[in-house]
Amino acid sequence: MNAHTKTDDLEVGYNVPASVGMDEADIQTPCLIVDLDAFEKNVATMRDFCKEMGVRHRVHGKMHKSVDVANYQIAHGDACGICCQKVSEAESFARAGVKDILVSNQVRDPAKIDRLARMPKLGARTIVCVDDLDNVAELSAAATKHGTTIECLVEIDCGAGRCGVAYGKPVVDLAKAIQAADGLKFAGIQAYQGAAQHVHDFQERKGFYEKAIAQVRETVDLLKAEGIECDIVGGAGTGSYYFEGNSGVFNEMQCGSYAFMDADYGRILDEAGNPISEFENALFILTSVMSHAKADKAICDAGLKAQSVDSGNPVIFGRDDVEYVKCSDEHGVIMDPEGKLKINEKLKLVPGHCDPTCNVHDWYVGVRGGKVVCLWPVTARGLAY
Repeated sequence: MNAHTKTDDLEVGYNVPASVGMDEADIQTPCLIVDLDAFEKNVATMRDFCKEMGVRHRVHGKMHKSVDVANYQIAHGDACGICCQKVSEAESFARAGVKDILVSNQVRDPAKIDRLARMPKLGARTIVCVDDLDNVAELSAAATKHGTTIECLVEIDCGAGRCGVAYGKPVVDLAKAIQAADGLKFAGIQAYQGAAQHVHDFQERKGFYEKAIAQVRETVDLLKAEGIECDIVGGAGTGSYYFEGNSGVFNEMQCGSYAFMDADYGRILDEAGNPISEFENALFILTSVMSHAKADKAICDAGLKAQSVDSGNPVIFGRDDVEYVKCSDEHGVIMDPEGKLKINEKLKLVPGHCDPTCNVHDWYVGVRGGKVVCLWPVTARGLAY
């Protein structure tokens, strides 16, 4: 449970950055704000794309780690469920009532397997990825012990070089082992190519996915020849959903960043060579200028502890006259050659990478029309077990 889920002990400026009804200008910084109009538009846009492509959307909860965001995506985005990457993360969503959860990762530690096997008792369909025969036996023993059913997706390494077996016969062999194991159910295939999501050039990115799609199609055909059907053929992300969604073989998308967007996805190009434009920036780090002792640079209060810069520095939203150039623990350096910024002036930063940035904050502040409309806890913040 998030440490600050009770509302009777919240004090603005101490353990929460804002209160409902407050002017946006009075929000304490640095904090995460969500432009609710842009967020809701993004969710509706992906919902409509998936409907048009004839596929389901299992939204990725690891991006936002928020029950409130997930519930909105399910209720208004027609999401069939969510993905998580860790058992504790998944359990936080299950405890909050989310009913269909995929741990899109391998679970091997005995204590984690035991917790995973208990998740169906919370009322959640529980699915996990498998890429090793020994793991089938481990999962089966835990599910049998607790009298539950764990559904399994065989993960294919379709180019990321991380987890997953080779396509084709290795998948069939694992699927048969899962089918024969007590307490387990073969649910399909996991085929997500994470690294290629951020290949900026459209044609280069397309090449990665055409190869992966061909491998998945061949594997599905081999399974069918053995009489094995896939309920889920899952994968895809914000940078590739149009490839998998229109493939005729994938039936479940796993997009996450589309709901918030970040600076790196802003560099992904479409077929015409333009930045993808179907989704808007909805997530920002709100920061304040706290020093301007140097005439050509301002210092803001959003440094490394307020964000992740693994995908580059944040971009200052709506400004081309100032630039965020570097940061240390608690300071961000902004080049301001014309000296335009003022002390306490607030700026909206588009984070370089939304997922790890969200994980270092306790709250989202939802804003609309210059007012704070809602506060959403980052429910699974720090749950990495």
